[in-house]
Amino acid sequence: MSKKFKILILLVSLSLSGFAQEKLSLQEAITIALQNNYDIKISKNQIDIAKNNANIGNAGMLPNLTGNYTNGGSIQNTRQTPATGPDRVITGAKSTNNSYGADLNWTIFDGFSMFANYDRLKELQKQGELNSRLTILTTVADVITAYYDVVRQQQLLIAADSAMDVSVLRTNIAKTKLQLGRGSKLDVLTAQVDYNADTSSYLQTKNTLQVAKVRLNQLMVRDIGTTFTVDSNIDVDKGILFSKMAELAEQQNPNVQNAFINQRIAALNLKSIRGARYPAISLNSGYSRANSTSPTGFNQKFAANGFTYGVTASINLFNGFLQRQNERNAKIEIDNSALTLNKTKLDVNSQLLTAYQNYSTYLDLIKLEQRNVDIAKENLDITLAKYRLGSIAPLELREAQRNAIDAQNRFIEMQYQAKIAETNLKAISGNIDLGK
Repeated sequence: MSKKFKILILLVSLSLSGFAQEKLSLQEAITIALQNNYDIKISKNQIDIAKNNANIGNAGMLPNLTGNYTNGGSIQNTRQTPATGPDRVITGAKSTNNSYGADLNWTIFDGFSMFANYDRLKELQKQGELNSRLTILTTVADVITAYYDVVRQQQLLIAADSAMDVSVLRTNIAKTKLQLGRGSKLDVLTAQVDYNADTSSYLQTKNTLQVAKVRLNQLMVRDIGTTFTVDSNIDVDKGILFSKMAELAEQQNPNVQNAFINQRIAALNLKSIRGARYPAISLNSGYSRANSTSPTGFNQKFAANGFTYGVTASINLFNGFLQRQNERNAKIEIDNSALTLNKTKLDVNSQLLTAYQNYSTYLDLIKLEQRNVDIAKENLDITLAKYRLGSIAPLELREAQRNAIDAQNRFIEMQYQAKIAETNLKAISGNIDLGK
């Protein structure tokens, strides 16, 4: 079997395996991750817990109704000595008591603390929803980063394959020159060494591509061995304005919104603590039924049933200055929440500006590296033509080849970094399109 025929069979088999692979778009990857990702599922469960907790019963607005039942007795040996007459001795006197009923207690006023608690529970629910949104944004950003890492490695693999093609061509030319008596064995060996180096680089890049695919499969929570292909290009949004991103971040960034909620929770906590300065008023009622027997008692049998009702009012007159201490601490927490809010805004703005500067720089570098790719390719074509004619040394061809490879790799890397910077910008501003 000839070498050319073997290569043909290899190419056909690779083509057939390529057709069998799934073509995965970015939108499909995000959709799968949103459905399967464990962090997102956990955050949704936490939202459900917060929703369950945000009710008037948990805030203390509803009455408490308690049922009770008691059944017991005793067996005693007794001796009773009356003022006149003989002693009365009873052996194994059995007494019984049985009671059941229900008690109702309803706090109708506690200094407005219950209303503050209810509002706090609703704020905690909003906070849970914000945390879930943050988890979703983070996951989508991770998926976008992982997806375009696969695209990057796929492009680098193509570039490495092109480098191998040039090395093969160079080796063939060197062999032909040697056969014609115009070359040397050293040129052939040098070409083969460079080809082996390019092959090693190709295999390493191929391995990195497979690792990137495993990472993306992991984020989508599916079989990490699933094979697929991705889009061939890295599309960068080149129309992002910093002023627009800053405005969106102020309104939509989950961390900033979370800090706002913490500030409201701190204020509600102070309101709840101040409620202890007011009287607490409760309504209470109940129904009970009781039966008892006592052979040794004055009444050998007793039975009673009926309702009870009443109003209870209490007020804290002095508790060792703890009320004042709790209020002071709550005010400090309000100050801390305001400081945290300002710090969060500053952090977000710093992250946003850094990401935008990176984004702008990488856009400029994309233009520069695109020109470098064109120049390096033209230089390689000219150098290769001269090498065919024997007018330049192999070292010059290898240098031109390396320049072309480096320019192509830098161009791919700048596209990827620009996409990462774009993704960071949109994640910080809370503006990642989940449909893309």
